[in-house]
Amino acid sequence: MIMPTFYTHKYQISRNMVVSEQQLSYSGYVCAPYLHNSESAKLKDSWTSSNNIEALYFVTGTFSDESKPYFSNSTNHYILGKFKDSQSITDDLTKNNQEKTSFIFNLKDELFQREVSGETNFVTVYYLEYGEYEEDLQEVANILLKREKIKIGGLGHMTTFCMLPSKFTFPYAENIVVIEVASDKGHQSVKKYCEQTKRDVNRKGLTMTNLLSLSILEKLK
Repeated sequence: MIMPTFYTHKYQISRNMVVSEQQLSYSGYVCAPYLHNSESAKLKDSWTSSNNIEALYFVTGTFSDESKPYFSNSTNHYILGKFKDSQSITDDLTKNNQEKTSFIFNLKDELFQREVSGETNFVTVYYLEYGEYEEDLQEVANILLKREKIKIGGLGHMTTFCMLPSKFTFPYAENIVVIEVASDKGHQSVKKYCEQTKRDVNRKGLTMTNLLSLSILEKLK
């Protein structure tokens, strides 16, 4: 097994950078609605052949009750891509904007990445209502690392794209937690596993809430 790689200081550095975030590029995940229209088809074809996309999936997205009011223009089916360069993804979504919301989850701090048994079949996005201090974020990292099915854990921020303006502004876009889970078990079993992970974090006095759960239906790349 490959030992996990840690980036213990990246979060603190990124918060103190002089260069604005708009000029920076990150790795992370993109979640674009699949609406059986020309924009969806263009994105799917482009990302399938793009060197910027490491992996591409067709997924079902489930929003939590807490996050639904902020994303009324959401849908059920998405294309989920794991990318290297967020600026390229931003350009893609700007050119192919849709009436349903697209999401970019930039990982400013990839806490760890490791090999685990099984194939990736679930990606969950959380947000922290509190957690401004480095020791809080380290506590989250320690808990995620103990969960042996989590392949990747990262902290970052979220940006959205939609032709229709949202009624409410999501207040926790800068406090995003993303985990990628690999397992041979079904989606419901993995979802319960992720819920237990969230409870473990909350028992430490932090407030981590589910934003979006993505169940992988098919690997496209």
